[in-house]
Amino acid sequence: VQVVESGGGLVQAGDSLRLSCAVSGGSLSSLAIAWFRQAPRNEREFVAAVNWRGSTKDAEFVKGRFTISRDNSKNTVSLQMNSLKPEDTAVYSCAAGNSRWWGQGTQVTVSS
Repeated sequence: VQVVESGGGLVQAGDSLRLSCAVSGGSLSSLAIAWFRQAPRNEREFVAAVNWRGSTKDAEFVKGRFTISRDNSKNTVSLQMNSLKPEDTAVYSCAAGNSRWWGQGTQVTVSS
């Protein structure tokens, strides 16, 4: 299974970004997918996850701002990020299959 993230970039505070996690070599419909992030000098932290049934779980700090969704027909999981804050700056990584497979990550930078 290969995992590839995309959609990161440099935005201003209050802007939105949509990250995508493309999964190949396996059926997305049977995999739980999670997003994590790691800022410089910080530990990696959980952001959001969606299981194979479509049930989602969010970290407290993203509730009301970030939304995770999956499109099994496109083998893609998206993370819609609204009202971005400078403290959201990090490398965002996607993990599939209960963190068995990881992507390389995509940088999100939010300027104040």
